[in-house]
Amino acid sequence: MSLHAYQESLKLSKDDPPFYALIMAAMRKADTQNLVRLKGAFPETWHELKERYNAPGGKLVGEE
Repeated sequence: MSLHAYQESLKLSKDDPPFYALIMAAMRKADTQNLVRLKGAFPETWHELKERYNAPGGKLVGEE
């Protein structure tokens, strides 16, 4: 990790986003090796991210 990465993490946490929003963002940015790790640690989150990515406006069936 670099000082820059640490400073960026401070900016991200200042807005107090939900934990799983950060995980989904990390999945979007991850390289192949890190994505495999994230998918293994958070399989349900990966599944939901894929579903929402392919859904119009990110809304799943039954959501308004």
